[in-house]
Amino acid sequence: MASYLFLCLFLFFPHLYASSSGSHSCSHPEAASLIQFKNSFSITQTEDAFFYCDEIAGLKSYPKTNSWKEGTDCCSWDGVTCDHLNAHVIALDLSCSWLYGNFPSNTTLFLLPHLQKLNLAYNDFNLSRIPSEFGRFTSLLYLNLSRTGFAGEVPSQVSRLSKLVSLDLSALIYVHEQFTIDKHDLKGLVHNLSEVRHLFLDGMDMSSVNAHVFMNLSSSLRSLSLAYCDLQGKFPKNIFELPNLNLLNLGGNPVLNLDPLKLNRSNNLEHLDLSWMSPTTEFIDSVDNLQALKYLDLSGNFFFQGLSVSITNLSSLEQLIISGANDFGGLPDLMGNLVSLKFLDLSFSDLSGPVPISLGNLLQLTYLDLSGNKLSGQIPLSILNLTQLEYLEISNNCLEGSIPDDVTAFPNLISLALSDNLLNGTLPSWLYAAPSLKTIDLSQNQFSGHIKEFQSKSLELIRLENNKLQGPLPSSISQLLNLTGLSLSSNTLSGVIEFSMFSNLPNLKYLDLSYNSLSLTSNTTSTINLTRLFLSSCNLSEFPQFLKGLKSLESLDLSCNKIEGKIPQWMQEVGNGSLTYLNVSHNSLTEVEHFPWKNIAVLDLSSNLIRGNLPIPASTIDVFLISNNSFNGEVSSVICNVTSLRILDLSHNNLSGTIPQCFGNLSNSLEFLNLKKNKFYGTIPPTFAKGCRLSNFNLNGNLLEGPLTPSILNCNGLEVLDLGNNKINDTFPHWLGSLPQLQVLVLKSNHMRGSLCVNSSKSSPFFSKVQIFDLSSNYFSGPLPVRYINSFKAIINLEKIGIIESYMGVNDPGGRGFYTYSIGIVMKGQYMELVKIFTMWMIIDLSNNQFEGCIPEVFGKLNLLKGLNLSHNNLNGGIPTSIGNLTSLEWLDLSSNSLSGRIPNRLVDLPFLSSFNVSENQLHGQIPQGKQFNTFGNDSYEGNKGLCGFPVSKGCNIIKPAPPNVLEKDGSKSNIAFGWKVGLIGYGCGVVFGMSVGFVVFQTGKPKWLVNLVENQQEKRRRRKSNKGNRSNRRRRI
Repeated sequence: MASYLFLCLFLFFPHLYASSSGSHSCSHPEAASLIQFKNSFSITQTEDAFFYCDEIAGLKSYPKTNSWKEGTDCCSWDGVTCDHLNAHVIALDLSCSWLYGNFPSNTTLFLLPHLQKLNLAYNDFNLSRIPSEFGRFTSLLYLNLSRTGFAGEVPSQVSRLSKLVSLDLSALIYVHEQFTIDKHDLKGLVHNLSEVRHLFLDGMDMSSVNAHVFMNLSSSLRSLSLAYCDLQGKFPKNIFELPNLNLLNLGGNPVLNLDPLKLNRSNNLEHLDLSWMSPTTEFIDSVDNLQALKYLDLSGNFFFQGLSVSITNLSSLEQLIISGANDFGGLPDLMGNLVSLKFLDLSFSDLSGPVPISLGNLLQLTYLDLSGNKLSGQIPLSILNLTQLEYLEISNNCLEGSIPDDVTAFPNLISLALSDNLLNGTLPSWLYAAPSLKTIDLSQNQFSGHIKEFQSKSLELIRLENNKLQGPLPSSISQLLNLTGLSLSSNTLSGVIEFSMFSNLPNLKYLDLSYNSLSLTSNTTSTINLTRLFLSSCNLSEFPQFLKGLKSLESLDLSCNKIEGKIPQWMQEVGNGSLTYLNVSHNSLTEVEHFPWKNIAVLDLSSNLIRGNLPIPASTIDVFLISNNSFNGEVSSVICNVTSLRILDLSHNNLSGTIPQCFGNLSNSLEFLNLKKNKFYGTIPPTFAKGCRLSNFNLNGNLLEGPLTPSILNCNGLEVLDLGNNKINDTFPHWLGSLPQLQVLVLKSNHMRGSLCVNSSKSSPFFSKVQIFDLSSNYFSGPLPVRYINSFKAIINLEKIGIIESYMGVNDPGGRGFYTYSIGIVMKGQYMELVKIFTMWMIIDLSNNQFEGCIPEVFGKLNLLKGLNLSHNNLNGGIPTSIGNLTSLEWLDLSSNSLSGRIPNRLVDLPFLSSFNVSENQLHGQIPQGKQFNTFGNDSYEGNKGLCGFPVSKGCNIIKPAPPNVLEKDGSKSNIAFGWKVGLIGYGCGVVFGMSVGFVVFQTGKPKWLVNLVENQQEKRRRRKSNKGNRSNRRRRI
């Protein structure tokens, strides 16, 4: 897309970029009109102007109107072109001029009657309407109002500018459509612009327009761009047959129908963009007829049979972009046929297989991006042939082996990005000497060895984090004067670093040395302009002195060190006014007096030894984490004055008193509230305001008596609700089932009671997204909740969850971190505190209640279930055979019930079952054998007298039908008689042996092993009887 964004600026306005003056001075009225037009706007550099003008087009955006001075010849002003015969203003180019403000409908610009060319692109007119007065410019040949911040409907008067050769009304494609056009006006525009050669209408809302309207476009048309216009219907075939058409962009119109179009050899297209559409396979296969094609973009489409071979026949192709495609398959070796290719982007297109060796044939290639795929194998040696390459990006794949090495490789390389692969070996030698190299990103790999000395001084960014690099930092880093960022975290680098080595780097903004074996020393104040400094796990025992000079610091991480005592007074000068992120967690701090940083947004003091009352953070705080300390006392309601607070974690302290009721009113900001493991008592906040944004609400492990009120339904984004281990005395809150995003519900270890049966006849599903459902250790009774189990669609796998992250949590919109949810749960019989909740965990725990009746077969529908605990209830009947359907199940606990019947043999086929407990029931029959069942011990089956077979000691008496008598040919009797004789002999020997051993035991007390064996068996039987007697009083609280 970038190649034609400024096509009109370069191709259609080549002489507008320099002011021109003739032999005559411009007229005073025209000069006055221009001055008045200038004064209608302020000068403001916008991000769009910088990005599109400076970054993409390579043009320098600047305020051209600053050169417009009264009393001077307007023909000499920037952007103004005059007719050199009579000095009339005939062209005005104010593109990229930083103009900002509302565009007046009566602007004096319309007093320039001789204007033939007008370019106002890339200014910001603040969603003004396009004045109908543009229709006055009857002599206008070129009009460019692209990306100007105009909005609303295009006036019909524009369609009457019949002399137009070029019209660009493109809006910002990635923003909400700015322009709309009436279908009759569009029809009139197409009809009236009989001379138009270049028509750009990108981003205009044409959802009410049939694409057939473009059928009558001028045969002289050279460029047509209709990207992201929401076009409908069939695209007219004759457009592809226009003899002069060079550029066609239909990208971003997913329902536009190109069927049954095919391209023919008479076509002169050089630029074709069909991205994010659905062209047919036949259409794509006909692309090789476009022998003049230089630019092709097929991004975001489906390639059910891989990349069409026809594309590899385009010998003139210079730019090929197929990013974000699906079902792409592997890269064909024929890619090497595209010998004219300079730009190749196949990123995020589901590519698999190896990188073709034939890519080494693309000797003109300057840009190669294969990132975000599933490419495997090694990087081929042939890639060293690409000596013109400037950008090489193959990040986020599965590549392995070492990077091809040749000391003279890639002499023109500017950026190298191979992060997130499985690459290993040492860093290649050419990496240190490449003369043009500015960016190195080899993070998230397995590189080893030392970092050698850098010879090239052009480097601006080095990212080598998360590898296995060893040894000291190279001293040459201190000579990389252009360096802006250095990230070496999570390696095994060692040695002592004098922080002053970075003082000579005037451009260094980002430094991360975390998680190595480095030691930092410095007794002097640093004067570098660092904005982000990360020194986690760097063996620091105090706040380092070099911090004193870092006045511009915005982010500072000193976590996981050995810093003791309190934050020193001088720290308030560090980044005072600029510091927004401070992490000093996992140290040994004991005291925090106040927070001096007035703009702090994220403050992490968790896992220290801080005592005293809870300090109130600054009003600017977004994220406040002080868990795992020793704060005590009550939480003041003043904390609710921090209205920007989004994430608050006060868990694992000694805080007491009641929970401030105002927490429920922080509806505009608070998303994450964790008060777990404190000593709060009283009630849960009774009111949650409308618009509540809570996604995680954790009150586990306090002394709260409840109840939970239905106003929490105002928090319709709630994902985790954990009220476990309190004293809540209530019935089950069925209405929680209507929370649309609820994934984790923990009410364990309270005093909740009653039945879970739902009397409502509503058909809407309850708890449809729930993945973890823990009601254990309460007093719930009645049958198991079949209605709920049927509604667990996330576990049944009837509803796609759309998981992006590996763990449940909330993102900091400032990009400063991902804060995971935590939970305490019984897994495989063991209680575990999990600081992260894996998004694929599906767990149901209804243990330690008073549920009765049978286990319903509906449990067998929960395909993704990993853990099921129904132990310590009053359940009866058999174990449903449908449990054998739960192929993801890892643990199953049905112990301490009154279950009867046999253990279903189907359970043997559960491939991941590693914990199984059916003890203390009334099961009988043979224990299933084989696979996972061969790993379960006797304690899985204790208390079931009727069970037999491995691993219990009781054997199974399997009665087989006696075989027919085997008679000798000579008529002798059956040989069965031999069997009872041998048995009788064995019996006699056993009696003699037993009496002998008994005599030895009574006389000597030995062998001791035998005595212990007998005593242990008797003790087990005694305990088993005791457990049976106390069955009705069992309560196991966790």
